[in-house]
Amino acid sequence: HTLKMRVDRFHNSWVGSHGSVREWFIQFAQYYNFQRPHQALDGRTPVEEATN
Repeated sequence: HTLKMRVDRFHNSWVGSHGSVREWFIQFAQYYNFQRPHQALDGRTPVEEATN
């Protein structure tokens, strides 16, 4: 749900190039999977969950 919401918000406001879109998604995926704690994972990141 978070990804869909952010992509929708991103799509409605983006004014950059295709290359900058790719870079934004790469950075978002890194944040989402490695830094952002997920409530459904008891505050762990997906990477932390995968290594347990």
